[in-house]
Amino acid sequence: MRLIGFIFRVTVLVFLFIGAVTVWKGVQSGNWLTGWFAVSSDRERAVHTLVLEEMSAMGKLELVKYHFKDVVEQEIVKQWFPNAKAVLIVQGEAIGCIDLSLILPGDIAAGGDTVVVQLPEPELCVFKIDHSRSKVYNTEYAFLEEGALIDRAFKQAEVKIKESALEMGILEQTKENARKILVPLLEKTSGKPVVVQFQMSARLEKLR
Repeated sequence: MRLIGFIFRVTVLVFLFIGAVTVWKGVQSGNWLTGWFAVSSDRERAVHTLVLEEMSAMGKLELVKYHFKDVVEQEIVKQWFPNAKAVLIVQGEAIGCIDLSLILPGDIAAGGDTVVVQLPEPELCVFKIDHSRSKVYNTEYAFLEEGALIDRAFKQAEVKIKESALEMGILEQTKENARKILVPLLEKTSGKPVVVQFQMSARLEKLR
């Protein structure tokens, strides 16, 4: 019986010592309750099942980027009720590029002292909304239609970015930048003067 009583007292003392150490650590960290219940605190766990669906070779050279800011007023016209309205401040971008993977060996010709390079026509490879920098400024009478109203506004803004970029001459600017960047590089590599042409423009000149 004495042995059992001794073991019991030692066990109680051990638990008291562990509790005192835990509380002391909690006090040092500024929150003794957190230190006391640290063993039983909740923990976050995330399980990811990541699958690579497709891998694509990229050959597009981005040559110019336009940044846009648009104030969009979207409205759903109703017959009997007030019109649902939303005002958004949208920011986005459009990028002009050239797909270098489309260049074939026959597109590079060395005639005399000059090298002629036929490049693919420039394209608008990216036009998109930057949702991290865009925001909904105000909505009126939207109620249950607010999500659909805002989604339509973003889609309209994206279409407007594409149209505006093309109207402002992003493709011509892409051509100009391609000449500025590629001609010095090709001349240094070949040691000859280089003329850069674009395939569609070259075809039109031949037809004339």
